[in-house]
Amino acid sequence: MPSKSIPLTAMWITLGILIASAIFFVNGKVRSDLVALCALAALLIFQILTPEEALSGFSNSVVIMMIGLFVVGGAIFQTGLAKTISSRLLRFAGNSEARLFLLVILVTSAIGAFVSNTGTVALMLPIVVSLAVSANISPSRLLMPLAFASSMGGMMTLIGTPPNLVINDTLISAGHEGLSFFSFLPAGIVCVAVGIIVLMPLSKLFLSKGKKKEASRMGKSLQELVREYGLSNNLFRLQVKEDSGLLGKTIIELDIRRKYGLNILEVRRGDLSKHKFLKTITQKLADTDTQLAAGDILYVTGNFENAERFGREYRLGLLDGHTSEETNGNALDFYDIGIAEIVMMSTSSLTNHTIKEAGFRDKFNVNVLGIRRKHDYILKDLGNEHIHSGDVLLVQGTWNNIARLSREEDHWVVLGQPLDEAAKVTLDYKAPVAAAIMLLMVAMMVFDFIPVAPVTSVIIAALLMVLTGCFRNVEAAYKTINWESVVLIAAMLPMSQALEKTGVSALVSSSLAQGLGSYGPFALMAGIYFTTSLLTMFISNTATAVLLAPIALESASQIGASPVPFLFAVAVGASMCFASPFSTPPNALVMPAGQYTFIDYIKVGLPLQLAMGIVMIFVLPLLFPF
Repeated sequence: MPSKSIPLTAMWITLGILIASAIFFVNGKVRSDLVALCALAALLIFQILTPEEALSGFSNSVVIMMIGLFVVGGAIFQTGLAKTISSRLLRFAGNSEARLFLLVILVTSAIGAFVSNTGTVALMLPIVVSLAVSANISPSRLLMPLAFASSMGGMMTLIGTPPNLVINDTLISAGHEGLSFFSFLPAGIVCVAVGIIVLMPLSKLFLSKGKKKEASRMGKSLQELVREYGLSNNLFRLQVKEDSGLLGKTIIELDIRRKYGLNILEVRRGDLSKHKFLKTITQKLADTDTQLAAGDILYVTGNFENAERFGREYRLGLLDGHTSEETNGNALDFYDIGIAEIVMMSTSSLTNHTIKEAGFRDKFNVNVLGIRRKHDYILKDLGNEHIHSGDVLLVQGTWNNIARLSREEDHWVVLGQPLDEAAKVTLDYKAPVAAAIMLLMVAMMVFDFIPVAPVTSVIIAALLMVLTGCFRNVEAAYKTINWESVVLIAAMLPMSQALEKTGVSALVSSSLAQGLGSYGPFALMAGIYFTTSLLTMFISNTATAVLLAPIALESASQIGASPVPFLFAVAVGASMCFASPFSTPPNALVMPAGQYTFIDYIKVGLPLQLAMGIVMIFVLPLLFPF
């Protein structure tokens, strides 16, 4: 019969594509996002899905939310907020790795009870990575448990996860009494307890990957350069006062190098008196035509007595030369202006010319702060110092200007990656802004009286992070998005539609659930639970709950049992899916940061998923009798 053979053929083709995708995911030799896109293309080629259906995943609210959450998490990192929060959490854990593991699980579960599991992971991910680095353990040890804990915490409240709402609506629609906000709490506590017991040994066994050594590089860190050249030792800060003799003068008019033997490295101008919340700090290289204004802070190097005399004669405030105005313990901040080393080539035409003749300032808009010649460091009277082949020059300028020095390969080689170093510099003065935006996002997600959908709140938060300057630039925000995870989820979401459209989901669920009815309520509930758990590995947990909840309700009524434990089996089975990176957005979110492969989820997630199922089959009837 043609009319029947087409759906049957479509069903087998869909199953074949699904099985082939799973094999490639487990194999791990092909990138996961590429496998997902190939599966999507196959569904299109065989006309299982229309183009509109196949591309619907890329406009799905979950995918858009993931993109926004990557940006929010990136801003939490970039402003140093993650490090601040993690350092405070680390005090509770001390030096114990076990206590740190428990702290991450418990805090994540508590947040996950009130915030979506995707939002919880996005909130905690940068904090947990910073925690792991501070505790000197691999982030992979904590990130997968973080994702799983967010799902386990979601079982504690009615709003914790969508399947909870689905089974509540199913009960009410069938004329039963609805569930209360904390009806799920006992089951949620059991889930967290099982998770801790199972995850602690499994994560230690399979996820304790040695921290990857940083690729060998020729450059040094910024703080290493500061220490090596002794920049902190002869650096002083002078603030221009309202009655200063410098007001309106330009750098060239001061001629302080000749008069005082001082060198102005930078002029820092901060909007600190107004708009405290949105304060900004602007670093300007000391150009000859820079006109000084009240409140400007001059960073100068030289002899302390000369700096003191300069400040006294021009009525300047001499600030502590070993502490920046924004952070304690650092002589220099590198928000806009950076430093790097360049090695002079023997082929350079600048060899034997003085620093002044080389025109670093005029041609490349950078300052030369010091010269390392073999084992000697030359830091004073640099303008008249001749350049030798093999000299290492410490230069200062805006990050972009330093990066542009790489184009002059005939003259020198830039050590390290300046733009990569710039990306590591935290904009710590923006940490309060990032914290406020993060709290605003959480509030919009938690409180029902704020009429904003979760995806909208994430979009708003991501935009605010960019607009308020929590990133160095828009490009830095884009770089925080892990497109592999985004494409993976977006391309796999239509698979659930294909499984439903071809009847695979309905056939599997009804056959397994109904076939076990005659063996009693325990067997029936076990069948419903594991059917839900199996389907959730391939289709979204919400779609699985919508599909299985009516079957669970009908199956319970046929054997004369209460539908509540059966519906809870659906909710728990749909939410406790750990054996696949694309079964839930949190699993996908931690995949790149933890450097996990598909097989890692099977090694850790599958045993946890099975253990959770076995325990819940016996616990649910005790909490909600048949």
